[in-house]
Amino acid sequence: MSMETVDDLHDLQRDFADVDINNGVSNIDDEPDEEEEVPAVAAVANNNIEVVMHRRISSGNMQDVLSDSGDYFIEIAVSEPQKVGDGMSSYLTYKVTTRTNIPKFKRTDFSTLRRFSDFLGIHDLLASKYIKLGKIVPPAPSKNILGTTKVKISPQQSEPGAGVNVEWVEQRRAALERFINRTAQHPVLRVDLDFINFLESDQVELPRAVNTATLSGAAVVRLFNKVGETVNKITYKMDENDPWFDEKITEVENLDANLQRLYSALKSLVTTRKELANLTGLVAKSAAMLSTCEEHTGLSRALSSLADTEEKIEILRAEQSNSDFYILAEFVKDYLGLFGAIKSAFHERVKVFQYWQNAQVQLTKRRENRGRYEMANRTDKLEQAHQEVEEWQVKVQRCQQQFEEISTEIKKEMERFELSRVKDFKNSIIRYIEDQMAHQQQIISYWEAFIPCAREIV
Repeated sequence: MSMETVDDLHDLQRDFADVDINNGVSNIDDEPDEEEEVPAVAAVANNNIEVVMHRRISSGNMQDVLSDSGDYFIEIAVSEPQKVGDGMSSYLTYKVTTRTNIPKFKRTDFSTLRRFSDFLGIHDLLASKYIKLGKIVPPAPSKNILGTTKVKISPQQSEPGAGVNVEWVEQRRAALERFINRTAQHPVLRVDLDFINFLESDQVELPRAVNTATLSGAAVVRLFNKVGETVNKITYKMDENDPWFDEKITEVENLDANLQRLYSALKSLVTTRKELANLTGLVAKSAAMLSTCEEHTGLSRALSSLADTEEKIEILRAEQSNSDFYILAEFVKDYLGLFGAIKSAFHERVKVFQYWQNAQVQLTKRRENRGRYEMANRTDKLEQAHQEVEEWQVKVQRCQQQFEEISTEIKKEMERFELSRVKDFKNSIIRYIEDQMAHQQQIISYWEAFIPCAREIV
């Protein structure tokens, strides 16, 4: 085994130490509800493994999560996008308004200004801490180079962008609002100190995702790193001993593939509905022009009424297109991202399994070395060999514990995800059907109002 593999094992041990595996829950009932100050370096089981501890999750936070019986709520609105600055150095800010009764927040109703990179930053922080523990962290909206550039070069005005840019800004605003609310619905993520600070702090500058520029060398490096990690996901196959994971991985893959097809169909529906709205408007204009040159009074009046009706229907069909997009298409797109987050959690489990297997291989080698020294009566090497065997035994036990813990956590997360997924799909479908029915009923009322005018033609 290469030194790189051994180094990776040490990295894993440090990564898992970054967040308390026990989620900060203390066995002492009367422990103060305060942020825990943990020593930066601690000895583990009398071995040489150094564990880096951070203060990211407090015991009080986790107690709030465990005692949440549904009485707590949090609602977040992202609104009022405003362009700051001019040219390629400009950016958009959004007003983030929060209403909540969760005790960890200092106030119940508050707002602050955030920019897009702030949202990416809070996602990166949460992902770096919780994915390694098997948590499902909702993905942030992706960066849109074309839309961002159009807004940057648009003239300064009260509303950012002009024409098509206004539509793009609204799409991003809605995506950010959905992302931050999905994150807030997670019982652990919503009481994370970084997340609370993101919502509460009036500080203009927050730690943001670095190198979010449209084109940068670091962005290219990150792209190649992601490609390498993706290849690793594909090439390494784990011998699965838990049938639950076999079934769940297959289920996730099937759902993801079918959601991809549904999303593709919905995008086509949105485009077609927009075209239908535009063509309906063209019919309205043509009917209006025809009515002006029609000499028959009754027919001219009917054509004018038809033009008015088609114009109203054009607006309704544009609204239907928005419903197709915001209620269904974007909803499905969000869940495609969530399935990607689930796959990331599954991959973290595979990585832990790899480290566990690598540690076992190293332990076997150390035992073989010790056996050779014993047979050769190399007393000068035996003491060090014994120490290495003991050290790797501890590492194997720790890796096994981490594998069992992340497996258990993923099962809990999937149970929570399934409950929310069914509820979300139900609410979204009902909302979409009700919206479409309302539009259809309105169209019927428009045609019913037009019929008497058509019958008056004599």
